[in-house]
Amino acid sequence: MRNFWPLLIAGSIGAMGVQAAPVDHYQLLVGSYTAGQSQGIYRLNFDSATGQIDAKPLQVVNSENPSWLTPSRDQRHLFVVNENGPGQKDPVGRVSSYAIDPKTHELSLVSQVQSLGNEPTHSSLSVDASHLFVSNYSVAEDPGGTLAVLPVGADGKLKTVVQMSSHPSSRVNPERQMSAHVHSTVSSPDGKFVFSNDLGADRIFVYRFDPKANPELPLTAATPASVQLPPGSGPRHLLFSADGKHAWLTMEMSAQVAVFDYQNGKLEQTQMVDLAAGQPTSDKAAAALHASKDGKFLYVSNRGTANQLLVFAIDPATGHLKELQRRSVDGDHPREFSLDPSGKFVLIANQKSNQIVVVERDAKSGLLGKTVQKLPMDAPSDLKFLVRQ
Repeated sequence: MRNFWPLLIAGSIGAMGVQAAPVDHYQLLVGSYTAGQSQGIYRLNFDSATGQIDAKPLQVVNSENPSWLTPSRDQRHLFVVNENGPGQKDPVGRVSSYAIDPKTHELSLVSQVQSLGNEPTHSSLSVDASHLFVSNYSVAEDPGGTLAVLPVGADGKLKTVVQMSSHPSSRVNPERQMSAHVHSTVSSPDGKFVFSNDLGADRIFVYRFDPKANPELPLTAATPASVQLPPGSGPRHLLFSADGKHAWLTMEMSAQVAVFDYQNGKLEQTQMVDLAAGQPTSDKAAAALHASKDGKFLYVSNRGTANQLLVFAIDPATGHLKELQRRSVDGDHPREFSLDPSGKFVLIANQKSNQIVVVERDAKSGLLGKTVQKLPMDAPSDLKFLVRQ
């Protein structure tokens, strides 16, 4: 099955006529790791009436380890981390930007710069789209992970890194926490604060973001400067509620989700949810989390030997979670997943079993149903939908 994609590439890159897409069709961008057969970024058609991904790519973009994709809010540009590092074909961590054609969604390269760190694993745009925050994870203890800040031009062109930030590690887990490992960085809903989740530090580091005050150093430490998490928990991804009053955090190493109240740069923990309580360490590898568009349900992936997608009901007043369902992802290592724009399906990127699995979703109950497709794809790592303008 690993040879499936190369056979499709030759017929997928040619120019295509601009035609109106059926109302139920959306385009899907897939990021991946390229140590095997994958060529980089795949642009595919998705039919939300049937839950089927068209196996023939609309476009294949050659790119080294484009593991995380960040479309701009207006979907005119795409920012991609190239998760390179020592021992890989390209040992230099990089960040790329692409223009997205407003009619066809075809991608064309605009710029590429170094991230000044190893294995950049995540990026996010500031709310005003003026800067890109890049999380250099850095597998190796030396030099360790860093947060990099890059200005972004109106044309999507990336400028070189203007600010780097490093964090002290917790040193709780001698195998994984002897140095910083910045896993993701996101802005507060109002754009005034930035939260950097460091797996190696067991902390969320909090910054004020004010590029007008100091363009060369747009981030300054907030007060308090960090949020302490349980020792050895390994924070990964943070998500704010649509109303900006709550936030949820996956903690990879302890397989937990922390729930916070949020106000003006301050996170106050109000609940801790175990994804693998009483289970062996091999079951604990929490990863992605996403909320439904109506804000009623939260979905969380747990990798390891569990390989599950968990469904929670969200209390609108407190943000607290109530578990509704645990479902197998029908594969191995669900690094990321995405709810399709119609809300009727969940697409799961199973990195180690080399597939994208499409599962039915009931919008009213939030529960996941049967699997409707298992599409071969080498080492998928991220899924982002492009919607019609």
